Amino acid sequence: MTDFFPALMAATAGPTGPSGRMPVLAPYDQAPIAEVETVGEAAVDAALAVAHRLFRDRRGWLPVHRRIAILERSAAILSAQAEFLAVEAAREGGKPLLDSRAEVARAIDSVRLCVEALRTDGGEVVPMGLNPASAGRQAFTLPEPVGVVVAVSAFNHPLNLIAHQVAPAVAAGCPVIVKPAEATPLSCFRFVRILHEAGLPEPWCQALVTRDVDVATRLVTDPRVGFLSFIGSAKVGWKLRSLLAPGTRCALEHGGAAPVIVAADADLDDAVPKLLKGGFYHAGQVCVSVQRVFTHRDRLDELGDRLAAGAERLRIGDPTREDVDVGPLIRAAEVARVDQWVQEAVAGGARLLSGGEARSATTYACTVLREPPAGARVSTDEVFGPVVAVYGYDDLDDAVTRANSLPWAFQAAVFTRDLDTARATAHALDASAVMINDHTAFRVDWMPFAGLRESGLGVGGIPHTLRDMQIRKLVVTA
Repeated sequence: MTDFFPALMAATAGPTGPSGRMPVLAPYDQAPIAEVETVGEAAVDAALAVAHRLFRDRRGWLPVHRRIAILERSAAILSAQAEFLAVEAAREGGKPLLDSRAEVARAIDSVRLCVEALRTDGGEVVPMGLNPASAGRQAFTLPEPVGVVVAVSAFNHPLNLIAHQVAPAVAAGCPVIVKPAEATPLSCFRFVRILHEAGLPEPWCQALVTRDVDVATRLVTDPRVGFLSFIGSAKVGWKLRSLLAPGTRCALEHGGAAPVIVAADADLDDAVPKLLKGGFYHAGQVCVSVQRVFTHRDRLDELGDRLAAGAERLRIGDPTREDVDVGPLIRAAEVARVDQWVQEAVAGGARLLSGGEARSATTYACTVLREPPAGARVSTDEVFGPVVAVYGYDDLDDAVTRANSLPWAFQAAVFTRDLDTARATAHALDASAVMINDHTAFRVDWMPFAGLRESGLGVGGIPHTLRDMQIRKLVVTA
């Protein structure tokens, strides 16, 4: 018998209608891990009704000191369960155990960062007395919750993404309903249970998996929703934004085809390990994975060969094993899709330097391509798989133009030993963040994290998300 995870809904929700069950399979070997309850429109309406009543009852809002205590206890429980959570996240999401341990550590830090943000950001004084009209007045702002938060999450960081969406909502004092990715709901349910164990009343954080897309859309677009936090595909995110009720705020985190510029003077001993990590971490299933590497033509042969050799050495297999570097893709269908994109690029003239084949029904070899055509999908779209493309350039400005040619703009990188080159390239790249002598997937949880253009809307990162989930009420005294 596999474990069963029921929807985490408030006991006061009332009738929730019929429900179903959905299996959760390990992406590596397709072994059943658990089953989760799936709910329909009646349950969604009941969850929203509970959350909306909580928000409308201002006298019942959780005071800041209580939210801090809940978050501190949650961090302690997460720490005590860290190894269990890491193994289970690796099982359900396919990220290798070493990286899953790092993810759990980040989730713990994310919760603690919420506490730090509450302690240090309590509003501001607005100057008065600057003209006759404001003489004798005082003004200040008070942070208040924006409303009911609905969080729709992605599979690739099944614990830390939930922490980034749910913990700031709790910190802000917002009732929150979270819908995890169908492939990886278990880490989310465990995180919400930990919040409840830490003292958060159950109605303040509900977790559910919807029966189908139509039910999920009803959840997101209901007028009782004050803020949507969405992490997922651009196609879905932009569509949902167009359907939001008037007044609903949102933050969208999509993906891109992250570019890296490798200058002629770059230290390849430093660059190659970082590019391998940034390109093949979690089998490339990261929204800012290294995908397009533009290197000076004098370094093209050496860089391509060294990346290919490094890719061949990466160990692919069961993500729960200590010695595995790269795990599976989230679904077997993704293996076939990635292979189709690679073979299309090779047929168009790309040179296959490593990989280019499935290793099993669920894993794909770490692949390095040299000079794919500009119109190939590996050059224009987010691969979201273990594929890195290397292109030669003669002129740095031309490389930047090619890097900026897509509708995506998220994180980018430049490798160089020259400060002027670093500064000029960082300025010229279309990106919300540019890493100098590091890979595009670098992130810490307090920094701003923002997709631009089709890559997203709004700014992620714990303190930034917390502010998004609040309003600043101005109080003026005469």
